[in-house]
Amino acid sequence: MSRPRIVIVGAGFAGYRTARALSRLARGRAEITLLNPTDYFLYLPLLPQVAAGILEPRRVTVSLSGTLPHVRLVLGEADRIDLDGRTVHYSGPEGEGGTLAYDRLVLAAGSVNKLLPIPGVAEHAHGFRGLPEALYLRDHVTRQVELAASAEDPKSCAARCTFVVVGAGYTGTEVAAQGRLFTDAQVSRHPMRTGMRPRWLLLDIADRVLPELDERLSRTADKVLRERGVDVRMGTSVKEATHDGVLLTDGEFVDTRTLVWCVGVRPDPLAESLGLPMERGRLLVDPHLQVPGRPEVFACGDAAAVPDLEKPGKYTPMTAQHAWRQGKVCAHNVAASFGDGERRAYRHKDMGFVVDLGGVKAAANPLGVHLSGPAAGAVTRGYHLAAMPGNRVRVAADWLLDAVLPRQAVQLGLVRSWSVPLDTSSPELARVPGGPGRAGRGQDGAEASGAGPAKNRPGGEAAKNRPGGEPAKNRPVPAPPADQPPPGSGAAPGPVKRTDTPADPVEGDS
Repeated sequence: MSRPRIVIVGAGFAGYRTARALSRLARGRAEITLLNPTDYFLYLPLLPQVAAGILEPRRVTVSLSGTLPHVRLVLGEADRIDLDGRTVHYSGPEGEGGTLAYDRLVLAAGSVNKLLPIPGVAEHAHGFRGLPEALYLRDHVTRQVELAASAEDPKSCAARCTFVVVGAGYTGTEVAAQGRLFTDAQVSRHPMRTGMRPRWLLLDIADRVLPELDERLSRTADKVLRERGVDVRMGTSVKEATHDGVLLTDGEFVDTRTLVWCVGVRPDPLAESLGLPMERGRLLVDPHLQVPGRPEVFACGDAAAVPDLEKPGKYTPMTAQHAWRQGKVCAHNVAASFGDGERRAYRHKDMGFVVDLGGVKAAANPLGVHLSGPAAGAVTRGYHLAAMPGNRVRVAADWLLDAVLPRQAVQLGLVRSWSVPLDTSSPELARVPGGPGRAGRGQDGAEASGAGPAKNRPGGEAAKNRPGGEPAKNRPVPAPPADQPPPGSGAAPGPVKRTDTPADPVEGDS
């Protein structure tokens, strides 16, 4: 008798936990396949520390093959799911297609950046959902500080050292808090013009910071931000983004080269493509995480609208805590569908929240006990170390080094502005010229291609004076080799033919 085939789409908090728990439950009695664009699980809560130069990128990534030895990893992005044929069609990292057949399907595709119909945002803002975006922001902030330090024009200097973060939820609050410390550390080595200091603005249409959390956590975070010098503006957002800055809803125009978009997330468009009942873009499931009418299909994490049994009539919020715990329940229920164990309904009581504000500052309420200052900082870092499925020693070592050594503020230039467009359904992947890629639909409904940067397209080549862009004027553009396709052709470049080696190999060379 053949082993049942289980396909898990996505390796975020929900997908990774499902795969890990299911592999332990199955003990080799099932064929488990994990489809994911990258070969790592990303621990998102520590991503702001990557952008702030505290942690190296690999510290927040956990190898899938290294920690899931009994799970088959397939690199790729799901393009289409045939529910009747029980197959998942996907595109590989080099453009090749493939098909995975399943007996049970777990949809844990996660979420992408949430877009709003605000003019200029898709072109000039960058999100904060994936490792490429964090690496881009770290390089970009470093570059702006260095350029501001050498600028002769006071207006240009002020614009370059002004950073606007939209969204005062978890991500935006932590990015602004960590970013302010990062730029202050850089300015100590790259003095600005007299009287010039980095300026960070945190905007949100809500009436307080961290509106989804307890008010005491909100007050603690707000106090730390303001004491640190962050300009916190509640009830204010962006009305329009331009090359030179942003127009706020209160009528003020802020000169800036940096617009970080942290207004929230939306479910991955893959869930909506199934044509099944939805709840605000999330796939409706029962308390056992199964899709009604499709008992072979399970969904969890941000892609699923899971009934909140603690709050009848509502659905669990899109948080990492819920996704992580839903993954474990989903694994048990998939195993139970094959007769191994009993089904479980998802039920979860909040054990508290932690918000890392950088340095020794944090806001936390473990088990309902409100903490602030160094005590909250210790609890927050302890929680993250306990929650991470790997790299704990390396993360702790980086924290220790950051406490005793100055941060390395260098721009590597590995991720360019057009590589991380805001309007994309693949924030975990940096776009490459000529490479395959899924792009989200822009505000005009046009599908952006993955062929490379283009002028005036969301995610296209940054123009001069554009927030987050690199000046392109008067830059020499080298001609491509004779055996390479011309720029903009959409064809992927092939191997470069070297001209500094003999045509025929010399005897004895290898």
